[in-house]
Amino acid sequence: MSFNHYPIAILGAGPAGATVSMGLTSKKINHILIDKATFPRDKICGDALSGKVVYALNRVKPDVVKQIAETSKTFLPSWGISFIAPNGKRLNIPFTTNKEKIQYPPGFISTRFDFDNLLVENTKSNHCTPLFDTEVEKIEITDNCTINLKNGQSITADLIVDCSGAHSPIARNFGFELEHKHHCAGLRQYYENVAGLSEEGYIELHFIKNVLPGYFWIFPMTNNRANVGIGMLTDAVSKNKINLKSELKNIIENHPEISKRFKNAKPLESVKGWGLPLGSKKRELAHNRILFCGDAASLIDPFTGEGIGNAMISAKYATDVAAKAIVRNDFSIENLNEYTQLVYKHLGPELNISHQLQKMVKYPWLFNFVANKGHKSAAFRELLTSMFENVDLRKKFKDPKFYFNLLFNK
Repeated sequence: MSFNHYPIAILGAGPAGATVSMGLTSKKINHILIDKATFPRDKICGDALSGKVVYALNRVKPDVVKQIAETSKTFLPSWGISFIAPNGKRLNIPFTTNKEKIQYPPGFISTRFDFDNLLVENTKSNHCTPLFDTEVEKIEITDNCTINLKNGQSITADLIVDCSGAHSPIARNFGFELEHKHHCAGLRQYYENVAGLSEEGYIELHFIKNVLPGYFWIFPMTNNRANVGIGMLTDAVSKNKINLKSELKNIIENHPEISKRFKNAKPLESVKGWGLPLGSKKRELAHNRILFCGDAASLIDPFTGEGIGNAMISAKYATDVAAKAIVRNDFSIENLNEYTQLVYKHLGPELNISHQLQKMVKYPWLFNFVANKGHKSAAFRELLTSMFENVDLRKKFKDPKFYFNLLFNK
C-alpha cells in the first residue's frame, strides 16, 4: 500500500471540484484532484450555466469565460429566463438589463459532457495531480486525512474538499441525510427540433398544476437541440404517489400548448433521472479537516433547481478558506467555520427567498397571482433578475417590507 501526501485533496472533478482546483493553482497550492470517472463524461443535469458561473470563473480563471463564449458549437448564449404560471401567463426575465455594457453573455447552456470537460482541461497545471477513474473507498480523519482508494492505494492530506456530488458517501457520514422536504427528484431527456425555442436562449420553467411544487422545463441548446425535463419536490412525489416519467410523457404529448411544440420533435435519448439535494435547510459545511462544496453541501436552489452556479460559488470560498488554513497550519473546525459563514452570507438570502417561492408554488392560485403581479411590478422583475444576474447581496432582501410591498402594492 503506497502513501503520497498532499496539502489538499479534492474529491470530485465536477464544476465545484474543478473550480477549487483552478483556484488553488492560482494561489500556487499543490493538490490532488480525484474522480471515479474519466473525462469527458455525461452528467444528468438541466445544463444551464447562470451568471454565478461566470462570476465564479472570473475570480479563479477569467480566460475560461472567454473560451466558453468563443465555443459556439457547444455553448449557447442565454440572455434570460421565462416563468410560465399555471394559468399560462408568461413572465420573461432578462439576465441583464443592458447587453451593451457586458463583454460576454450573462449565461450559457451546454451539456455537462462539454462543460465539465472544459473545466477539467483548465485544471491542468504543475500544482494539480489528477487521479481519475479511481474511486474512494473510505476516509479517516485523525491528525491528518487518510484517503483509502478502491484500487488499494492510500493518500494523505492536510485537508479534504468534498465535491463528490449529491450521492457523496462522506457527506452522508457527516450528517447530510436525504430529507424528502429538502430534496427534489428530476428527469431529463434531450430532444431535437422542438418548436418555439427562444432565439436569445431564454430557458423556460413551466409551472404546471399536476407537478407542483415543481416544474417542467425546456432549455434550448446548440444544434437545434433542447434539454427537456421535469422536477418535483421528493416529499410531494412520495406523498401523492406521482410517477414523474408518466407526467413528463403526458405533458409532452397532451398539454394543450406544449404538445404542439413537440409535434415534430424527436427524442435523442431515453429518460434519465437523478436527485437534487436542496439548499432549503442550513447545514454545517465544515468539519475538522474537511469542507463540503456544491451538491455534496446541499446547495441547490429550491425554486429554480440551479446547482452549478451555487456549487462554483461555494468552491470559490472553499479555496479562500483552505488557503488561509494552510498558512495558519490550522485545519480545525473552529478555523474552517469561516467557510460556512461565507457561503450562507453570500447564498443564504437567495436560498431563503427561493424556499419561500417554492412553498408558494404549491398553490396554483397564488402563483398565478404573483405572475400577474409580475407583469405590473418592476420590483418583482428586479428581484428575479437579481437572483440570476447579481451575486452580491442586496440589503432589501433582508427587509420584510420589501416582500409585502412586492405582493400587495400596485
